Amino acid sequence: MNLPIYVTPWELTEVLLNIAPVRPVFIWGAPGIGKSSLVEQFAETVGLPCVSLLGSQLAPEDIIGIPQVKDGVSEFLPPKMIARKEPYVLFLDELNACSQEVQKAFYSLIYEKRVGEYHLPEGSIVVGAGNRTQDSAIVKTMSSALLNRMFHVQMKTDARQWLEWAYENGIHPWVADYIAQRPDHLFVAPPKTEEPFSTPRAWHMLSDILKEYGAGEKEISEDTLRMLAYGCISASHAGMFAAYTKQLGNKNLLNDIIKGTAKWPAKPADRDVLYFLAQSFRAKLIHDLPENKQKMNREAQFLAHRGKALIKELSSINYEIAQMVVAEEDEERLPDWFMVEIVRDLPRLVRTA
Repeated sequence: MNLPIYVTPWELTEVLLNIAPVRPVFIWGAPGIGKSSLVEQFAETVGLPCVSLLGSQLAPEDIIGIPQVKDGVSEFLPPKMIARKEPYVLFLDELNACSQEVQKAFYSLIYEKRVGEYHLPEGSIVVGAGNRTQDSAIVKTMSSALLNRMFHVQMKTDARQWLEWAYENGIHPWVADYIAQRPDHLFVAPPKTEEPFSTPRAWHMLSDILKEYGAGEKEISEDTLRMLAYGCISASHAGMFAAYTKQLGNKNLLNDIIKGTAKWPAKPADRDVLYFLAQSFRAKLIHDLPENKQKMNREAQFLAHRGKALIKELSSINYEIAQMVVAEEDEERLPDWFMVEIVRDLPRLVRTA
């Protein structure tokens, strides 16, 4: 499943509030982006308990129950987890990871809110969620009959919304501040290889671990910090996060460099910090410089002027890192007009990038 429309967490909350009470909703999305926690939050908002079933761990009898003979005939007794007297939110997590037999057991539960002769209490809500085939997760083809019984929506991450949640929920300040500087590092698509990768869940995990180690309150060795970061998030992000923590004594170093009151760190021992600052500088140029040069305000004009000078200074310290700033190898790129000026002033740097 790959829907052409994505929704942010806040938009998904509105979808659930308006659609889930009348029709079952299925949430598609990559692992670790917050699908489960958002459903739990939705249940709390509507004042209902949330009962979660994990599709990848279910057998058909876990849904339809087991038979019992009563008055000479058999009847199925639904499991206690489902058979409740008060309304609730039934969350079918990893629904598309269960077998075809289990999927068939869900047909009446999802569409009619019924298991055999047992009906979910009036006011109960059914929500499902699962990963997509491209997410390298355990997924099975969802039968067309099951697919057609639900409203489908695809969720994406939103760094600004995640940061608001992070500040309200006590995420470690190192993590929150890093994502504030590099929002593009909040999530990456799952890799094909078996290695950690960055998601909101992974950053939350790193936050919890940093708190347990007392990071920020007591000294942690650089080797330990790198071990913690590499164990949670993408390797490239982990290295930059470790570099970021090295320059915490001067959180405004990049702004000072742009203003001209500080210089790029040139010592070999600070090469990782230089790499982090250069990446952050590239992200700032992409974010703050308009696509149309005619729309530049005074701050953008200053940034463009300083940007060219700083890229030249950076190239004298480390040519490869300077090339990285102007590279066009990913979806996000510097404005064309700015690249034209870079080509004019630093032709060799761009030609070999």
